Amino acid sequence: MNFDHFMIGFPITKGFGIAAGVVPLSNGYYNIAETIAKGDPGYDAVTGEYTGYHIGGGNLSNVFLGSGINLTKNLSAGINMSLLFGDLSRANEFIFTDFYNEYHDNISEDLHLSGINLEYGLQYSIPIKKDYFFNAGLSYSAGKYCKSNYQKLSLRYTSSNVTDTLAYISDDTSKAYLPGTLRLGISFGKKNKLTAGFDYVATNWSNAKFHGSDGYVSNTRAFLFGVEYIPDKFSNYSFMKRIEYRVGGHVEDNYLVLNGQQVKEWGASVGFGIPLKRSGIGALSKTNIFIDFTRKSYETTAISHYENYFTMGASLNFYDFWFVKRQYE
Repeated sequence: MNFDHFMIGFPITKGFGIAAGVVPLSNGYYNIAETIAKGDPGYDAVTGEYTGYHIGGGNLSNVFLGSGINLTKNLSAGINMSLLFGDLSRANEFIFTDFYNEYHDNISEDLHLSGINLEYGLQYSIPIKKDYFFNAGLSYSAGKYCKSNYQKLSLRYTSSNVTDTLAYISDDTSKAYLPGTLRLGISFGKKNKLTAGFDYVATNWSNAKFHGSDGYVSNTRAFLFGVEYIPDKFSNYSFMKRIEYRVGGHVEDNYLVLNGQQVKEWGASVGFGIPLKRSGIGALSKTNIFIDFTRKSYETTAISHYENYFTMGASLNFYDFWFVKRQYE
């Protein structure tokens, strides 16, 4: 389980508002163990039996503060300032079991990144008769250099606690570079009834520079689409008709490259927006529940490998009227 994001937004005056929040950039958690015994593929009589452990942890997040303004009746512009921070850690250990005094290997890495960046956005809305609408938008964040602190320690040791340091690297002077991202999107439908959306997201990860990335990252291109349907948002008689029903999917090139081959990814999701009890002077809050299936695949002439991910999540949306002028005291 993992906390994903928190965001808040509110108006300052007519046509101008601000927003703030914490959103994730990456999650570095994994825990993999593999034991190679006699007779297994990959067993080598010289090496003998061994167990390998591969453990990752930490994450990178963005804290942002943004504002948006209506330039014209249909055109809006916005800007976000984000602070990137976080740590990523990796550990790889190999324990050889055939000989008591055999040296085991342990390699640990820690990477800390921090930096500030700006993101710009435009949105154009086209109202259509009979409550139909069409929106188009784009946003762009430039590539940024970040402060980087990297440490790597390689050890070998025996079961009798004899330890030997093979290598130690500490680098707090090199700058890490994270590439910019371009997002394009459209949405259309009928207000309070049906919404369909399509997004295109592109990031040139091949330009990234940080410890551990050389030869392992490539440009990403993602296509995302979704549909939301509400039978009757304002029904006073049927709770089921007020539920927001959602379905979506995505297809993309993953940033990860293995043996010169880029990982491919696709997925599908379903979700529900469940209205909660009305509060205050009519503000309506809701809870959102989703289930997502994603497959990542990697294929060469010699290897065919895929991973399936099932994700379940929930979020709460709170709407309230904070700046309402009283008509009567």
